[in-house]
Amino acid sequence: MKDRDNKISCSDCGVLNCYRRQKNFPDFCLTTNISEKEIEKVNVLYRNDSLVSKISHAAAEIEGTYYGKLTRVEEIIAFAKRIGAKKIGIATCIGLMNETKIFTKILKAKGLESYSVICKVGSIDKTEIGILEELKIQKGCHEALCNPVLQAKLLNKEKTDLNVIVGLCVGHDSLFIKYSKAPVTTLITKDRVLGHNPAAALYNSGFYYKRLLDEGDI
Repeated sequence: MKDRDNKISCSDCGVLNCYRRQKNFPDFCLTTNISEKEIEKVNVLYRNDSLVSKISHAAAEIEGTYYGKLTRVEEIIAFAKRIGAKKIGIATCIGLMNETKIFTKILKAKGLESYSVICKVGSIDKTEIGILEELKIQKGCHEALCNPVLQAKLLNKEKTDLNVIVGLCVGHDSLFIKYSKAPVTTLITKDRVLGHNPAAALYNSGFYYKRLLDEGDI
């Protein structure tokens, strides 16, 4: 690969030839700079690892069959059924409990069991793990920390087959995924400002959210 200090990657590409192979790969392309041996080591997982194979085949079948036809809710249901998931775990934000309740009704209507764990489970005050009082949203009262590790452990205890994130905070979702034993997918990605549509900030970065392109910290 060219000068690695430049850290050129896929976001620098204007060709995207890796999808259809109808153009030419740029010199810095990750695809052409990976050895065939390294690619084959990954391919073996898709072919021979039972979980990886099951998930990748189910995802490809849904994409190829329903591209642009199903909502995210429907895709999750279709995916769950294709991987044989019977019990769906839901790791939900307290601020999206109404959405979670609707989702559980939909799952039941489609013949799937669900088990939900709210982010404030355990009701541990933030100061108990060393978070400063001044960093609470509302100071001077009990304010439970978000507890994605306990959410994951409780869903693990329930032996869920597939876990779905509903609006966990940035970082909390990372911890949940780390500790979840079941495969994880996301129904709602939280964005309190943009009505849970974080892509809107990218679409408006040339005008309303120009500040995103300003250098320096947020």
